[in-house]
Amino acid sequence: MNPDFFKYQAQTSPTPLALEVSSAKGSYVYDTDGKAHLDFVAGVSACTLGHSHPEVVKAITTQVSKYMHVMVYGEYIQKPAVDFTKILSSFLPDELETTYLVNSGTEAIEGALKLARRYTGRTEIVSARNAYHGNTMGSLSVSGSEEQKGAFRPLLPEINFIVFNDEKDLEKITAKTAAVVLETIQGGAGFILPKKDYLQKVRAKCKAVGALLILDEIQPGFGRTGKLFAFEHYNCTPDILVIGKGMASGLPVGAFISSNKIMGSLQSKPKLGHITTFGGNPVIAAASLATLNVITQSDLIKETLSKERLLRKLLQHEYVSEIRGKGLMLALIMKTEELANYLILEAAKEQLILFWLLFEKKAVRISPPLNISEKEITKGCKIIVKLLDNFKNQSVN
Repeated sequence: MNPDFFKYQAQTSPTPLALEVSSAKGSYVYDTDGKAHLDFVAGVSACTLGHSHPEVVKAITTQVSKYMHVMVYGEYIQKPAVDFTKILSSFLPDELETTYLVNSGTEAIEGALKLARRYTGRTEIVSARNAYHGNTMGSLSVSGSEEQKGAFRPLLPEINFIVFNDEKDLEKITAKTAAVVLETIQGGAGFILPKKDYLQKVRAKCKAVGALLILDEIQPGFGRTGKLFAFEHYNCTPDILVIGKGMASGLPVGAFISSNKIMGSLQSKPKLGHITTFGGNPVIAAASLATLNVITQSDLIKETLSKERLLRKLLQHEYVSEIRGKGLMLALIMKTEELANYLILEAAKEQLILFWLLFEKKAVRISPPLNISEKEITKGCKIIVKLLDNFKNQSVN
């Protein structure tokens, strides 16, 4: 284990997994000892097409040979960004026509919050308890875990919280509300799906009081749930759509999308209402376009649902209380937190990559690349079941 990692690179936890990577390809990450680790996490849903997908690598290298960064966002016409945003709009409802490209999901949330306040002239934001929208100050303010954000207060004022899937709480959305920001599927909370037309009811309430609906698709977007975007499952089009993670197959990227009318409010009073140096970077835009093309010109989205069925079939076990989520955004909810920790850490020894969720301590993340094979899924599931059986035997003995 390289000690320089711990000395010179800032850490985010006391006990990082510290797998030392030499290369990655397809559904595997290779360590410096040459061992292949089957990836059931995909960079926390970021590596949509696995590692080093040839079409993405080709798009990146082609663009790098032409030009990289040349000007701050929005000043020069750069073909990769124009092409990506135009083609992306063809897969979205008409009212989601204009895309602002940024560098990460949390920056996209920041831009969406600013846009909603600027357009409505209101200041109150409503979010959900146990939500996770990122770690910059605005995004952290609308995230719903006090444990995660308490140490960084004071945060943004006028943030009110509702309980996801609780219709009674919708009365908290009023004429003072600029926007309601929700994850289409709650991620850190344990991959919680909306129930009983909940999102449509939120949409209706927003419309009634003149608030905007922001849907955070940073994690479920780009085919992960069996639709290009998860809101398509629920017949609920947001006023502002926030995307990131998987849109560039592993490169840092994010975006917020709205109508041309709403987005235009960032152009004046003040001018440059939202700015970014590297947003719309041509290399990342090229990777985003290649990713989108592969997803939409193949059967990967449809196959996501059949792969979900296979995972649910193979991961039935007495120690798994339930399997939450949709498509290849799944969470094994274990009987105990101890069991979840055991499974993740022991799987690492078996060269299977699993990971935690932020707030649901009994959850084990299953979010592999969309192009993982059924053979690879079966291999990984056998390891999980074997480890759970081992835990059972240890408990008996």
